[in-house]
Amino acid sequence: MQQLNFNSYDFRFRNTEGRISIFDEIRKKFIILTPEEWVRQNVVQYLLQEKKYPKSYINVEKVIKINGLVKRYDVVVFQPNGKLFLLVECKSTDIVINQTTFDQIARYNMVLESEYLMVTNGLNHYFCQMDYQNEKYNFLKELPAFN
Repeated sequence: MQQLNFNSYDFRFRNTEGRISIFDEIRKKFIILTPEEWVRQNVVQYLLQEKKYPKSYINVEKVIKINGLVKRYDVVVFQPNGKLFLLVECKSTDIVINQTTFDQIARYNMVLESEYLMVTNGLNHYFCQMDYQNEKYNFLKELPAFN
């Protein structure tokens, strides 16, 4: 897979009938390795290893309903009180991060109400802190570490 703009992490792979899978530490199973899944798994390791977020607070690829439509978020991190701390939108490296991508995560966040947002294609990462009072997001250089 393509080298991403993350540190190098150790992953478990499996090849079954010519299809390569990667082990997802959060879902505790092998997932078919697509370009987007490669980004998602690197994000999970970044959150675990670099930002020290507890594994038990991280959730990957769950269904949510937005305006009656079934959607699926990529990664979320919860706070100890159960509120959402971080919502992550992962794209494959060939997808350019643009306003449409931010509109997508903003729609998801209208339902989820996360404190922080991360949008990445594995090469470019964008971090935001929500300002609900002024109805905007403030861009950050990086996410806060878990405390």
